[in-house]
Amino acid sequence: MTKEQLIEALHDKATRLRIHSIRSTAEAGSGHPTSCMSAADIVATLFFHVMRYDPKNPQNPNNDRFILSKGHAAPLLYAAWAEAGAIPVEKLLTLRRINSELEGHPTPRCKWVEVATGSLGQGLSIGTGMALNAKFLDKLDYRTFVLMGDGESAEGGVWEAAALAAYYKLDNLVSIIDANRLGQSQETMHGSHIEAHQKKFSGFGWHTIVIDGHKFEEILEAFEEAERVKGQPTAILARTKKGKGVSFVEDKEGWHGKPLKKGEELERALKELPVNEASSPVQVVKPSSRTPAVEKTSRQAIASPEYKLGENVATREAFGSALIKIGAADPNVVVIDGDTKNSTFSEKFMKLYPDRFFEGFIAEQNMVGVAVGLANRGKVPFVSTFGAFFGRATDHLRMAAISRANIKCVGSHCGISIGEDGPSQMALEDLAMFRAIPNSLVFYPSDAVSTERLVALAAKHRGMVYIRTSRPKSAVLFSSQESFEIGGSKTLRSDVNDKLAVVAAGITVGEALKAYNQLARENIFIRVLDAYCVKPIDVKGLLEAATQSNNRLIVVEEHYYDGGLGDAVLNAVSNNGIQVHKLAVHDVPRSGKPEELLEHYGISADCIVKKVRELVC
Repeated sequence: MTKEQLIEALHDKATRLRIHSIRSTAEAGSGHPTSCMSAADIVATLFFHVMRYDPKNPQNPNNDRFILSKGHAAPLLYAAWAEAGAIPVEKLLTLRRINSELEGHPTPRCKWVEVATGSLGQGLSIGTGMALNAKFLDKLDYRTFVLMGDGESAEGGVWEAAALAAYYKLDNLVSIIDANRLGQSQETMHGSHIEAHQKKFSGFGWHTIVIDGHKFEEILEAFEEAERVKGQPTAILARTKKGKGVSFVEDKEGWHGKPLKKGEELERALKELPVNEASSPVQVVKPSSRTPAVEKTSRQAIASPEYKLGENVATREAFGSALIKIGAADPNVVVIDGDTKNSTFSEKFMKLYPDRFFEGFIAEQNMVGVAVGLANRGKVPFVSTFGAFFGRATDHLRMAAISRANIKCVGSHCGISIGEDGPSQMALEDLAMFRAIPNSLVFYPSDAVSTERLVALAAKHRGMVYIRTSRPKSAVLFSSQESFEIGGSKTLRSDVNDKLAVVAAGITVGEALKAYNQLARENIFIRVLDAYCVKPIDVKGLLEAATQSNNRLIVVEEHYYDGGLGDAVLNAVSNNGIQVHKLAVHDVPRSGKPEELLEHYGISADCIVKKVRELVC
């Protein structure tokens, strides 16, 4: 095929992509056809000339990866897969229906969608994770392409990703900016000044190429140049026009998220998009057949904990030890840390497995996005930082849940027991945040043995897991042979004369045991439960403890009053006539010694004793 024939064929494909996008959104009565039309020429070139993939096998590890970061252009993505033969063309007209996997923004319900997008500014982080996997882990030659809108480049997460991709010299990563000038409500930040985008990417260490996104000669040359670049990621900055190809919507304000009306308006648009049925057909090029360096199914037994009862070990330190063991057992385990590895103890993993450790620096939302990309390629990423800082990544975590991402988040320095560093460093909202994420697990170990066991459970479980670890050292409570399970709890103290049950987790388990000892000297007996699995909470265990303890529970937690362990317990037992009393942090805390803070904010052993006496005496 000559270059002229290729350009003619790609032009024909782009026209078909525009037609599909217009038709499907008109049929749905909603959607973003003009956003699809601006990028159609770029997507046609990518899918039918540049990218190497197998249309019959979306999970082929050698497929080039494509992420539509501007997820509102989903009809364009579906149209490309339909033209490639992966989706029946007639299915495009089911767009946005409740029984269709072709949702308004891409989700993995459609097997050809890599990850969920639509909350803007996240695609580049995910693409960075995929590119890291290809270059450093699987050592495959697939390339990752991320199509972004110019409006979303205002998001800070984009520049966190841009910085990390340049740091790791990801020359297998290409970002394409569809700079169509028009945002949702007004012109984008830089409007037609595409040089502003170029300066930003260049400043972050990217190779940049500026093109007219509707001239196929320039599009083809840009992708050829990007393939030759070594030691840098490439950003292709494409000037485009929203609604390209239909005169009455092209480059016009007020058409974002507005479909064409079925009937005269739709037919008028389609007349401006003639298809040349005689153009030469283009064939998708299959990928290479290289084998990934890491065998996805390889796994050995995870070594057991090795601690002595009563030994003082911080759970954050036990997390580091657990990482080493799961790293030895499963070569798919990788770790990303946010420049806190000497506090989270993920540095233990880094020292033994440097090839599977990535420094994410102080950019938590990007770390989560990178983890989603790594998980998409079959890795088991553990993301560690201070628990408080996961708050920055809330939206990335929300989207990771929609992607059904197999990521493990580990937050250290939870609660007020971190002491003098003060409230900015204290994770006090994290349980509420992770509990709210659908299908997530939330673990909160109280000692080194439970930490190691729960980390191992997290690694084996498919889905999002949050593990909350603590800064202070705490006594080992369990033997190294003790087993733990998802949805379980442990009864640490019990008696037939129990007046009530105290439910605790993490640091407050130790406080509850101290309270037990004080009260036992007064012949007041309480049951003590370690609720190490906050989600799903052990409903059966809680009900049993309550019914054997006068239907009274005290929940003591190192978390704000709302949304944490106390509310998990309330949800579990509220319909059973059980009294639940919550001891939690009611106010913004301050700096101080850990023991002072536990006392001041009402969750120390003495405070538990006081509450028990109030209820039973």
